[in-house]
Amino acid sequence: MKVDGTCHCGRIRYEADVDPGRVVICHCTDCQTLSGSAFRTVVATLPGTFRLLAGTPSTYVKTGDSGNRREQTFCPKCGTPIYSAVPGDGAGVVSLRVGALRQRNMLIPSDQFWHRSAQSWLARLGDIPHRDRQPVFGADGSFGARSEDP
Repeated sequence: MKVDGTCHCGRIRYEADVDPGRVVICHCTDCQTLSGSAFRTVVATLPGTFRLLAGTPSTYVKTGDSGNRREQTFCPKCGTPIYSAVPGDGAGVVSLRVGALRQRNMLIPSDQFWHRSAQSWLARLGDIPHRDRQPVFGADGSFGARSEDP
């Protein structure tokens, strides 16, 4: 499947081929910290298919608890995470951040890694109230009145 993505500000644009059956969620604490969220959703590219169309991402090399090193790339202007890769990987396989892909709604996770680190509240995510839009916050930081979308 051909995918394309962009960072939030549009400086970085890219495309690649992926196997949509290889979308995974990672719950490791590194992914939680690097994404600023409870987990990160990624899809590996097919070897050698990733291509930058515009811009040059910044790179941070993270050494995991396992000793494995991973390049974490992101937009130097807006900070959007783009992909991770093994430094100097000649195979050219990168793990794309699904949230930055235009086709993200078609990329459904098929597995979860490091589930022992998953946030416990994820199991009841469907029970937590949800809104179609962000509510207005009161001066004291509380949510304003619930309003329905027009």
